[in-house]
Amino acid sequence: MNILVPNLGSTSLKYQILDMPAERVLSRGRLERVKDYREAVAQVRAGDSRIDAVAFKAVHAGAKYRGTFVVDDELLVAMEEFLPAAPVHNAIYLTAMRAFQAEIPGVPLVAAFETEFHATMPEYAARYGVPCEWREQYGVRKYGFHGASHRYIGERAAELLGQPQASLRLVSCHLGGSSSICAIDGGRSVDTTMGFSPQSGLENASRHGDLDVFAVLYMMERRGWSIDEVRRQLAGEGGLAGLSGVPGGDVRDLEQAAAAGNKDAALALEVFTYQVKKTIGAYAAAMGGLDAVAFTGGIGENSPRLRAACCAGLEFLGMCLDHERNENGSGDRMVSPDDSAVKILALATNEELIVARRAYAVLRTRN
Repeated sequence: MNILVPNLGSTSLKYQILDMPAERVLSRGRLERVKDYREAVAQVRAGDSRIDAVAFKAVHAGAKYRGTFVVDDELLVAMEEFLPAAPVHNAIYLTAMRAFQAEIPGVPLVAAFETEFHATMPEYAARYGVPCEWREQYGVRKYGFHGASHRYIGERAAELLGQPQASLRLVSCHLGGSSSICAIDGGRSVDTTMGFSPQSGLENASRHGDLDVFAVLYMMERRGWSIDEVRRQLAGEGGLAGLSGVPGGDVRDLEQAAAAGNKDAALALEVFTYQVKKTIGAYAAAMGGLDAVAFTGGIGENSPRLRAACCAGLEFLGMCLDHERNENGSGDRMVSPDDSAVKILALATNEELIVARRAYAVLRTRN
């Protein structure tokens, strides 16, 4: 079965076509400046292999859809309902799903939701102290995101270490323009930093992280701002961009600015690494110990300086970085000494493979 896995941006479409269950990549590509997803779909189909199904790394549709599902009208309605919680992500995927429906009718579409992996979180880790009606009627709870990445990292870390997942206590740090950390105990997500929406947790490039909601209400009352205006600011001008004043909040730009003497940029990086260190310690406590920490994502995989900053001061947990391994080498590797009590890994994630696996499992059962 040839499964197309598109990874969607606001104006870009990256994709892979995988032969499943062989997990062989038949083709991959990237389209830039996408204005019409129907045209993008036509371009993919014109130049590549037969497509038997399309699998999306969907983001949010509430408690009922914490899994992998064939796309239908009811699922699209649920994604629209949770559009305010993930306005950028859900809008892109809703547009794309409808474009694929129109362009390749009859080809099954599958949504593998980012929240699926975190459905194993215990209730004491997922429940908010909000009025009961919020939870029961509107689904307000911690969902967690980046599920495909964290699932892959859990599997890959166990493979690289030669240790069964069932006995591995791992902290997975997906650090990039969008960042989250997950505590994976025995292959199961038991806690994660993102919550009801992808907004919470660590500071992201331009989206705020954890924030006292009363600060938002305070600013709305003082300035008379609408919900849309506050959402625009917090999603586009918050996070590392808001901390540093560097537009876009890209860590590479922040590192350059900090090296040039920008104190706000330096502080933004310090805030970010502090959040990572604090979370690693908290998740070690949540799991009753720690066997490994894995860094992935654009920052986690590729920035030796940031990995070192995130690990500094965690020696009391048994974490020890091998600076030669950390600074040099490429590919999936251990960046701690062989005898380190807690292994530290730098890994490339593969969300598309996880999405294809989940979609194949659903379609095979359906057929």
